Amino acid sequence: MAEQIFPTKGNLIKVKRSLRQANLGYELMDRKRSILVREMVALTDEARALRSVIDSTFSEAYTALRNANITLGMVMKAAECIPVEDTVSLSSRSVMGVELPKVSAQILPPEEPCYPMIETGSEFDRAYICFNKVKELTVRLAELENSVYRLAVAIKKTQKRRNALKNIMIPKFEQQVRFISNALEEKEREEFSRQKVIKKRKVK
Repeated sequence: MAEQIFPTKGNLIKVKRSLRQANLGYELMDRKRSILVREMVALTDEARALRSVIDSTFSEAYTALRNANITLGMVMKAAECIPVEDTVSLSSRSVMGVELPKVSAQILPPEEPCYPMIETGSEFDRAYICFNKVKELTVRLAELENSVYRLAVAIKKTQKRRNALKNIMIPKFEQQVRFISNALEEKEREEFSRQKVIKKRKVK
């Protein structure tokens, strides 16, 4: 409580400094929250659009694969020639101190099929191209969704700190400044009155 602060000029300077720092911290937290929210909204919109593309691409890929199975019989042998994707790598980027993942993969271009084309047909080629595209999109979607989650956690923490500064720390320091200032003013008035009394006695 402010009453526990001994009312001296030194303490007043310290409390005013703490108040300035709390106000600065509040402004920084507010700015950080706004930037993180803007970033999260942008990534959320992109992820939503990407999910729609992935769904339609998956649908097209499964339709092409079904047609290939109907036309060629089971295409398991050709499918087994396609290597398992193991080139996914992770790095990161920082947004206002929040580490966001960057996911990448060295996916083979569809122009370089790794299966015997003589044993397949156009429907299998279409399925391969679509699933290849889905792999690329899924890598990006994983990056987006993980980033959105991390941003949401960071925004919650930032909001909590911002509210603590606004509703607890700043009012507390303002109250302390008022208490010390009033106490010092009262002390100065008492000293002034005392000096007047002393002066009058000296005159008499």
